Amino acid sequence: MTKLEKDNPIFIYDVIIIGAGPSGLTAAIYTSRARLKTLLLEGLSVSSQALVTDKIENYPGFPEGIGGFEMIDRFKKQAKIFGTEFVQEDVSDIQSFKQQGVNIWQVEVKEKRFYSFSVIIASGAQFKMLGVEGEKRLLGKGVSYCAVCDGAFFKDKDIVVIGGGDTAAEETLFLTRFARKITLIHRRDRLRATRILQERIFANKKIDIVWDSVVDEILGETKVQGVSLTDLKAKKETEISCDGVFIFVGLVPNTNFVKDVIKLDENGFAKDVIKLDENGYVIADSNMKTSCDGIFACGDCRQTILRQVVTACGDGAFAAFSAQQYVENLKGTAYK
Repeated sequence: MTKLEKDNPIFIYDVIIIGAGPSGLTAAIYTSRARLKTLLLEGLSVSSQALVTDKIENYPGFPEGIGGFEMIDRFKKQAKIFGTEFVQEDVSDIQSFKQQGVNIWQVEVKEKRFYSFSVIIASGAQFKMLGVEGEKRLLGKGVSYCAVCDGAFFKDKDIVVIGGGDTAAEETLFLTRFARKITLIHRRDRLRATRILQERIFANKKIDIVWDSVVDEILGETKVQGVSLTDLKAKKETEISCDGVFIFVGLVPNTNFVKDVIKLDENGFAKDVIKLDENGYVIADSNMKTSCDGIFACGDCRQTILRQVVTACGDGAFAAFSAQQYVENLKGTAYK
């Protein structure tokens, strides 16, 4: 035990990681291997997107692809082997205080508080709502944001998918296992998805594409019966009958708990807050350092131009190494 730990009896962990997706679990593997006492808080209300992905085929080393659930399970087992502790709770608050002149982070969950010298935010993102009439009312009654979770309920049914990126394409292709017909609606005249996914979409006879159109309303009282949409070029309104609507129009970061995080100075006054961009993503530099010393961010919750499993893992490794350097400098054990 170092002098810093003796002088701070309330201290428990070197690092607390928030989020159990690819970035958080990678960070846990690295910090635990560095022999930092690590706690990973796995959210109850929001799960990793990788966890509900049918097949991940662009992660190196798996030429046949790997299921998202299996990948996350492997990551967890690896982190546990090296000593990571896991707690399943949603984080409600993070605050700092001074003890013996050292900044300590207090991470609060439902009925507990955990303390650490550093925090890695790897809370990920969730699917964005379309924001149209009928969407909330029919959620779970034909409206879904997860093909892996709900696809089997639509065997031999007609489905509408909204979106044009990789996720929309991947989920559409997965849904062809069950659906009789899929109408993919996109607001532009071409898809944003990776070319190989586009090729598969165009080659599948079950899939029709409606270009340059937006959905204005999801129809039905007690269950989905169709969608109302507008052709943006022709300025024409039409309706499409369907039994289910799957929405993949982007992400919203899971950072609500971050907005009130404040670091206090020696006199108890607010010194720093964690900076977010206009969309709520955490702003961090190339070493995953946020605007608050001792707090790092990685993965889909971070402001970045690419959100993939492989980039999330890279982020996690950087965040872990930065946290290790920060903690070892505090303890006076850094290699120089």
